[in-house]
Amino acid sequence: MKENISRKDFMKYAVVTAAGLPLTLSGLSAFGLPQKKQDSSVHTDKVSISIFSKNLQWLNFRDMAKLTAKMGFDGIDLTVRAKGHVSPENVIKDLPLAVETIRKEGLDVYTITTDIKDANEKHTVDVLKTASQLGIKNYRMGWYPYHNEADPITTINGFKKRLTDLAALNERYNIHGDYQNHTGLFGGSLWDLWMAIKDLDPRWIGCQFDVRHATVDGAKAWPTSFKLIRNHIGSLPVKDFYWAKENEKWLTKNTALGQGMVDFKQYFQLLKKYNIIKPISLHYEYPLGGAESGATTLTIPQDDVINQMQGDLQKLKSWLKEYEIPQM
Repeated sequence: MKENISRKDFMKYAVVTAAGLPLTLSGLSAFGLPQKKQDSSVHTDKVSISIFSKNLQWLNFRDMAKLTAKMGFDGIDLTVRAKGHVSPENVIKDLPLAVETIRKEGLDVYTITTDIKDANEKHTVDVLKTASQLGIKNYRMGWYPYHNEADPITTINGFKKRLTDLAALNERYNIHGDYQNHTGLFGGSLWDLWMAIKDLDPRWIGCQFDVRHATVDGAKAWPTSFKLIRNHIGSLPVKDFYWAKENEKWLTKNTALGQGMVDFKQYFQLLKKYNIIKPISLHYEYPLGGAESGATTLTIPQDDVINQMQGDLQKLKSWLKEYEIPQM
């Protein structure tokens, strides 16, 4: 990884951010830091498609950006978490470098994926402040687990307090926090997440609506949950799955887009009906030579991985076109 910011400029930048002072786009330029593309100001009228960088953990910043652009994506949903492309403890230095490298290839960073669960965690402020100063508008949070012995309503109220504190911090840094509805965890049913965020400002805190997990936990009920939480949606991961019986037990199996049980027809109809224009993050969770789990080394030919990734991307683009959802 080539460092393109001089030590002198980096030290200036570090002083400004440590002081909590605002840094404008012109200020970014003065420090040699990557400006957000002038024509990409959130693109509230068009859907962007990013690849989840967990699936490209076998590449460095430069090679990841070049491959992503070649495949036809609009951006990269960058992992800013432990064992991700950017480690939280190094975010002040490494996130600007990653974003600069990505933008040099004509891409952008519309979302980042973090482990942030609380406003008072060690690296929360550094991550949100740095992301905001780079023009990044959305981040995915970490997950909250339920505990078997705890009362669910009491637990939800506790989560609401943490989300309230995060919403205030998000407002301070002009960034939206997205809690993913992950099966088996708080938010998996979506109703519990709605109970926790319904009184909070949707400009600062909300949901990363995952239709795959919503289908696992909701089957035929997820469209109702979607309608309930739609005004709080900040981003949209896309992936597919099916149920399979193994050793007398039913298990979820991830698969390529269109090969599983997710009702994408109804999903895109709802996006169209309610004019949900949010950043999409394409995930590859099915067996793909280790890319699906964030491996740093592939066990199958790289070309096979790339061909599969491009296949899912083209499928997604064709659906957006079919349902007349504007894309970049």
